[in-house]
Amino acid sequence: MNYWLVKSEPFKYSWEQFNKDGRTFWDGVRNYQARNNLKAMKEGDLVMFYHSNEGKHVVGIAKVVKEFYQDPTTEDTNWVVVDLAPVETLKNPVTLETIKNDLFLKDISLVRQGRLSVMPLKQNEFDRIIELGS
Repeated sequence: MNYWLVKSEPFKYSWEQFNKDGRTFWDGVRNYQARNNLKAMKEGDLVMFYHSNEGKHVVGIAKVVKEFYQDPTTEDTNWVVVDLAPVETLKNPVTLETIKNDLFLKDISLVRQGRLSVMPLKQNEFDRIIELGS
């Protein structure tokens, strides 16, 4: 199993809306590195859901329920989506500030490549964020 983090601006697509929908395809990725990360996702992988711009915190855990396919919002075959489903809301959202101040997490992709919208996490990084959100 692999672990990931995806970012969404809550005014565009929030964790709350994701939970109401029950499943979504993760579209709008227009960065090649983020696209390659989508292509690397496998069914069953776990995904942190991060509210960017407003809030700036990890709010929940999702899982990959369908591996990559052509992004239905564009005819450009360079872009793909995966289907995600919500798994669990974190009891306490984990802020970017908390992550930056945690010695164990200070070098994760969210800190090093802040503009990247889809990024891998190591299992121990994923577990640490869950621990902080409990």
